[in-house]
Amino acid sequence: MNKGRLEAFSDGVIAIIITIMVLELKVPHGVDFNSLKPLLPVLLSYILSFIYLGIYWNNHHHMLHTVKQVSGGILWFNLHLLFWLSLVPFTTGWMGENNFAPVPVALYGVVLAMAGLAYYLLQQKIIRTNGGKDSVLAKAIGNDLKGKSSPVLYITAIASTAISPWIAGSIYVFVALMWLIPDKRIERMINGSKEQ
Repeated sequence: MNKGRLEAFSDGVIAIIITIMVLELKVPHGVDFNSLKPLLPVLLSYILSFIYLGIYWNNHHHMLHTVKQVSGGILWFNLHLLFWLSLVPFTTGWMGENNFAPVPVALYGVVLAMAGLAYYLLQQKIIRTNGGKDSVLAKAIGNDLKGKSSPVLYITAIASTAISPWIAGSIYVFVALMWLIPDKRIERMINGSKEQ
């Protein structure tokens, strides 16, 4: 199967998810900066979620460059990832509208953790379908320290909502910053294989 349809569909779904989130932002009724204060939690949760979706889109884009063969299993694992990402607008809105209350912040973390798990499962399916340990993707991700530490951080953040949702939020921001640093492993592997 051709990966073009998989890429186009995934790009479209992520674009729609971002559109849904931005449409949830309400325009303030005042004309000064004080009228923005009540909207600050909503805006902050939107910014964090936009960054997360951008990270997923970017990494998904790079990961699909390593794909030579698409199987039905890859399609289903990709849909699994898109399902969890599609819940981001709901949890973003709930968290922002309720001023980062513990339960919405915890559920936001559950969605992030499940999206991370879904991404990992998709990654593993791509590796198995495209050459196993010898595949470009397997060689590029190597030990995948960021991928292994993220679930631990998400679980820590979810548990910390019992103490303070702000601690959890700080951990979510930390994980986003950790992934925001450009990861050149896949690009290096693809460029290296083209040169050979």
